[in-house]
This record gives sequence, C-alpha cells and structure tokens, in this order.
Amino acid sequence: MQAEVECIKYKEMGDRNDRVPMMTRRTRRSTIGHTAAVANSKQVNGSKQGTAAGENPPSHLSHISGNVEEKQAYDPASTTPRNDRNKISERLSCHALQESLLSSASGYRNYRGILNWCVVMLVLSNARLFLENLIKYGILVDPIQVVSLFLKDPYSWPALCLVLVSNVFIMAALYTERRLSVGKISETTGTFIHFVNLTTLLGFPSATVLTLTSMTPVGGVFALGVYTILFLKLYSYKDVNMWCREIRHSTARTLTRSHSCPSVTRSNGSAVQAHVSYPGNLTHRDIFYFVLAPTLCYELNFPRSPRIRKSFLLRRLFEMLFLMQLLIGLVQQWMVPTIQNSMKPFQDMDFSRMMERMLKLAVPNHFIWLIFFYWFFHSSMNFVAELLQFGDREFYRDWWNSETVTYFWSNWNIPVHKWCLRHFYQPIMRRGVSKWVARTAVFLVSAFFHEYLVSVPLKMFRLWAFMGMMAQIPLAWFVSRFLRVKCMLFSQERDKCSYDSL
Repeated sequence: MQAEVECIKYKEMGDRNDRVPMMTRRTRRSTIGHTAAVANSKQVNGSKQGTAAGENPPSHLSHISGNVEEKQAYDPASTTPRNDRNKISERLSCHALQESLLSSASGYRNYRGILNWCVVMLVLSNARLFLENLIKYGILVDPIQVVSLFLKDPYSWPALCLVLVSNVFIMAALYTERRLSVGKISETTGTFIHFVNLTTLLGFPSATVLTLTSMTPVGGVFALGVYTILFLKLYSYKDVNMWCREIRHSTARTLTRSHSCPSVTRSNGSAVQAHVSYPGNLTHRDIFYFVLAPTLCYELNFPRSPRIRKSFLLRRLFEMLFLMQLLIGLVQQWMVPTIQNSMKPFQDMDFSRMMERMLKLAVPNHFIWLIFFYWFFHSSMNFVAELLQFGDREFYRDWWNSETVTYFWSNWNIPVHKWCLRHFYQPIMRRGVSKWVARTAVFLVSAFFHEYLVSVPLKMFRLWAFMGMMAQIPLAWFVSRFLRVKCMLFSQERDKCSYDSL
C-alpha cells in the first residue's frame, strides 16, 4: 500500500511538471502575439511612442517588428503582401507567349552544349574508325620507311644537293644589286640579269627532278618547295632594292625602316638596334638573314624581338617533333591502306565505290591538313622566328571564320598573301586593271605554282591542281553573289546577340 501511495504521488508531480511548461509556452505565445499586434497598431495609427519614437524594441521582438515594417513599407495599400499575390498568380497561370529555342525567331544563339556534344560524337566515331583500322590492318607505322621516301640510295642525296646549289642564285641576286647600286650596270641590264636568274631558278630544279632517277617524289617536293620560296624571296629582294634606288634618285635621300640584320651593340644588358639604309643592306649577312626569315617580303629593317625566349623555343620544338611523328603515323596507318583499296574502284570506274572511297578519305585528309597547318604555320615558323628574333609573327589569321572564299585565301597563309598583295596585285591595280582581273591573275599565278609542286615531282601532268585553283574564281563569285547576303545577315544577328549578352 505504501508503495502504491508513493507511485500515485510521483505521477501527480509529473503531471504538474508537464502542465507548467505548456502554460508557459501559451503565455509566451500570447505575449508575443499581443506585442506584435500592439506594435502593428502603433505604426498604422502613426504613434510616436516606442520604436516609432526612436526607441529600440526588446531584442527578442526586434525581428518581428522589423518584418512587419518591411511588409508594410513594401505594400502599404494592402494587407496581403505582394509576394503572396505573385505566388498565387503563378499558381493560376503558367504559360507565356514565347518561341521555341531552336526557332530563328527566338533569338537564341548559345549552342555551346551542342558543340561539345558534336565534339564527343566526333571523338567516339573516330575512335571506332581507329579501332577498326587496327583490327583490320594491324600496326603499319614504320619510321624507317620514312627515310626511303626521301632517299632511294643512302649514299645519294640529290634533294639536299639541289638545295645547296640554290646558293648560286642567291649570290647572283646579291652581286647584281651591288652593281646596280654603284651604277656599274644600267637598270635595263640589271632587270635582264634578274629575269634570267629567276627563270633559271624555276627551270633548273624542275629539269633536275625530271631527269634524275634517284630523286624520290617526296624529295622532289621538298627541293621544289625550297626553290619556289627562294624565287618569291629574290623577286621581293629585287623589287625593294629597285624602289630604294628610285627614291634615292628622286629625293636624294636614304630609306630607313624597322630592322633587318643590324650591327647590335649592348648597353646595360639591353640590345641597342641600329637601322640599315640603302645600299648598306647589300651584305651577305643581310640577304641570308632574309632567306632564313619566315617571310617572303623583303625589308631593309625588319621588326625584331628583344630576346630569345628559351621556354617558348622548347615548346615549339617539342610540338614540331611530336606532330611530325603524328603526321607520319596517320599517313601510314590511315591514308595509305585507304588509297590502296581505292585503286580498283577507280580502274573499274565504279562511281558508287569511288564516292564511298573519297568520303572515307575525307576524314583523315582533314585531320592531316589541320595538323600540318598547325605544325608548319605555328610551330615551325614560330620556332624559326624565335631563333632569328623575327618580330612579325602574323603567319595566319582567323581563316576558320571565313564567310567568303576570298577571305579564306587571304587569311590562311599571310606570308604568301602579303607577297601577292605587295608585288603582284597592287602593281597590277596601279596600271588601271580592274579588281576582278587582278584577282584572276593572282589565282592564275597561284595555280601555276600548285601545279608546279605537284606535277613535276610526280612526273605526270594532269593539271588537276591547276584546275582546282582556277575553280576557286567562279566559286568565289558564286559565294559573294548568292551567299554573301545570308552570311552578312547571320553575322549581324550573331553580333547583336553578343552585344545583348554584354
């Protein structure tokens, strides 16, 4: 009995303790609610007491009074806050007048995700082709085989010997200009000597390649490429020196430009560059600097970089070695088997199979062309420019954004474009020739050199390269006449979207 009485007493004490906090909570809730109502009524009636008079409310009520003030200040004309009304209206209406994103009227132009998706699909598809090639043919990459492309006999180096002979034409151009500078020969005689020198410069190597049986096609392309570059350089060398003589005779002053091959003195660790004027530029050092420089246009004074950056030089060297090996591997593993399998359809004139083979060759051809472009115009030419401290590094422009054919040909090879503009296009225009005739003449010269570099090393004359370059003329006219308007409209919309995003 005593235990039951103690248990009842303990239970009554527990019930009493449970009721006390609940009453306390109710009291607190009522106090807070009453206080908030009083504060609200004071602000509505414009009372000057309490917090309206500048007194701070209690700390445990400050957030309540602050929320009430913000709501009333936000929408004083309604007891319902505007945010609540917006939420209600959103529940009532969920549609708006708008276009789909892929519609042209929507103005949407951010397709970066789709571009990334296309890159992923491109990688996957080419990975499948690469795996299929390995399963079908095995590993075909053979670095030793590359040597046989340049040499038939390891003891016979005809391409290299042909390149070394080119120094004869360089010396002929230099000594002709020296005689002209002092007046020992007339301008007519000098022009004739330069004409013979330049004509022989193109004829001699082509005759050598066609007659020598030990000359391989790859070695012939290399030698003729060197002679073609040298032809363009010496033609520019002749023109610039002739302009210098014309200026000297007409104004009795010398010509000074930026910096070619100066005598460099060092002061306090920095290079002090001196300018060269005509005829002080007619030296062996100057002409050989120009022959090695990554440009086709001669100047008395080229822009020069202040120093050689070793880290930049090593990066370009690594790119040259790596990309060269990659090019050789892609040609041996991907291009050669496809070309060998394409012989029979072309012999049988099976047009469907011919088209299939050409489309199959299109993918590796684009890859190899893009890699070669980066290897030659960026890695190799920057490497040579850094070694020679050649300052003008604009070897290409944004040809990948071309909207016309002429824009592409004017921006993908800047050294050739500058030469054509300076020594061929502008002189023709000064004679009163129309633009279309001048452009046609430029494409004609370009077609000749393309055919020269293809037909002579292969020892077959089909004029495919020549006709391919000449076909650019009607293509350029068609694009500028019928597609230029659409390209301009798209460009304007793209620029407008870019400005709107800014």
